[in-house]
Amino acid sequence: MLSLLALASSAVWGTADFFGGLVSKRLPAVAVVGVTQALAFVGLCLVVAVRTVQGAPPQWGPWVGWSVLAGVSGACGLVAFYTALASGTMGVVAPIASMGVVVPVALGVASGEAPSPWVWLGIVVAVVGIVLASGPELSGEVSARPVLLAGLAALGFGLALFALDRGARDSLLHTVWGMRGTSFVLFGSLALVRRSVGGVSPRDLLSLALIGSADLVANVLFATASSRGQVSIAAVLGSLYPVATILLARVVLGERLRPVQQVGVVCALAGAAVISL
Repeated sequence: MLSLLALASSAVWGTADFFGGLVSKRLPAVAVVGVTQALAFVGLCLVVAVRTVQGAPPQWGPWVGWSVLAGVSGACGLVAFYTALASGTMGVVAPIASMGVVVPVALGVASGEAPSPWVWLGIVVAVVGIVLASGPELSGEVSARPVLLAGLAALGFGLALFALDRGARDSLLHTVWGMRGTSFVLFGSLALVRRSVGGVSPRDLLSLALIGSADLVANVLFATASSRGQVSIAAVLGSLYPVATILLARVVLGERLRPVQQVGVVCALAGAAVISL
């Protein structure tokens, strides 16, 4: 069940990332991330308010620090990721960014987690698949800028996943709420300083709200899976989101995968199956 939740988070993340990158082709990535995070934060505030009225107000604890770390690293990762998606090939950028899985896996093992040999095999196969899906572009056949940005996104995503997992072990709802609140403060302050929301108009709000909601749902699914299991396993399964992004890019934008990328996608799915079973 927990494996299915982690896999579901990857599917939702991949879908949200594709459309977030698509919107970032005409709007600044900072504006896209800022508005989607703000809209998601408003929705979470309503949920927290209802829970408070029902007698379950926020209890300050370890989740506060973890949510701030998740908010900062996740927001920075998304800005770098959406910028890379908008300027590079989505089928290449997404797999590179997903290499951030190395961070929570390493930190999870360092903190005492001990995956079984079969799980380790699945992790290795999935990570190899992610690398292969990155394709020959890693050899320098395209501009280095999207690749570099994808690498920065990987670091931000990796730290955010680990922090989200640790905070959710104390309070899932409030960790996600604090994560979005941190992003809201960061981008809200930037908007005030620049006196601009990056050209976002009212007609953009619905699509941005859907993207923000999807990203939020994916965070909740991942945090639920990882906090009740091993973050090293959930992180690998959750990081299979490039599969969804690549497929959507193929169907909607007509991007074609090279043979090595097709092998990578198959390996990533095979690794996920081994971990799940």
